[in-house]
Amino acid sequence: SNPTGTSKGLNYIGQHAFANSGEILVNNNTVTMFEFNTQNSYFLGTFTYGVDQNASLSGSKLIGFTIKFDGEKIMQLVTQTATNYPMIDFDNNYAILIPPNTRVLIESETTNTTNVPTYGMLVGEVYA
Repeated sequence: SNPTGTSKGLNYIGQHAFANSGEILVNNNTVTMFEFNTQNSYFLGTFTYGVDQNASLSGSKLIGFTIKFDGEKIMQLVTQTATNYPMIDFDNNYAILIPPNTRVLIESETTNTTNVPTYGMLVGEVYA
């Protein structure tokens, strides 16, 4: 357990669990934000994905995230920036239910050719 929560793992505190990725730089690649196994309980909470407000994305580039459970893609949100609107509003919350004993992989990705700071956060409760 990591008291600050900045890691790729999920931190448990009683019936609550959380994770903070810290700044994850993506640059024309896919980078792991979170990778962990859930315990013998399910996690019900919120996943938040954000892009730094000072990030500079070139026009017509992709940015987003992918969530996989046990290797199977269960959610992907990738958007394309417009040439006349280089930054996107991507600070959104998504409800997430993770089953017990599940291998979770959450990745950040972009086709932008310069560093884009991205962030992820999981916050919720665990139920037996």
